[in-house]
Amino acid sequence: MANSAAIAQTALDYIHTRMEKARRRFGAPPEKVELVAVSKTFSGEEVEPFLIAGQRVFGENRVQEAKDKWPGLREKYPNIELHLIGPLQTNKAREAVALFDVIQSVDRDRLAGILSEEMKRVGRQLPCYVQVNIGGEDQKAGIAIGETVDFVRHCREVHGLNVVGLMCIPPDGQPAGPYFAHLSELGRAAGVKNLSMGMSGDFETAIAMGATQVRVGSALFGRRLNAS
Repeated sequence: MANSAAIAQTALDYIHTRMEKARRRFGAPPEKVELVAVSKTFSGEEVEPFLIAGQRVFGENRVQEAKDKWPGLREKYPNIELHLIGPLQTNKAREAVALFDVIQSVDRDRLAGILSEEMKRVGRQLPCYVQVNIGGEDQKAGIAIGETVDFVRHCREVHGLNVVGLMCIPPDGQPAGPYFAHLSELGRAAGVKNLSMGMSGDFETAIAMGATQVRVGSALFGRRLNAS
């Protein structure tokens, strides 16, 4: 485990160095960019070295996987912040509110309403991000670009959600910069401070466009053998 922790520390240091260089080079507005380590498909044993190395913010795609993995790790390591970054089915909202600390994938009105009701029921007001379908892709979840500002307002004023930011996944195989720039514009128009954008292959570009959070998985953990 000690050797694994050292390897994890080296990987974290490398990513943090690249993040800081990008922030300073491009002069992005945020004073700090947060690293969300995307641990989906990796076991608790594979994640633990990163916890030992000090990483505390992690992203998961699936409620059930996170439910199986994280309770035991939380008992051993304090101050873990767990983000749901994948699609959320409404019938999993109760479990998601109980398990996660941040919901990054609010992408439709019905889900927003159910999350609001569940948060009120248990007395938890989780920070939420609205997921934007920044490329207008039929196969991807997210609010349409033209509906984003009104949807953020609706979530806040009607459902009482604490919407703190926007999240997006740009189209594969296209330069990500213009999509990240567009999300930054939408963020300003919607009055949110946080932008969750950028992954292992493009997080430096995202930082250049004002990302406050980057979601990095394979550059930390290695290739996923069963990614989905």
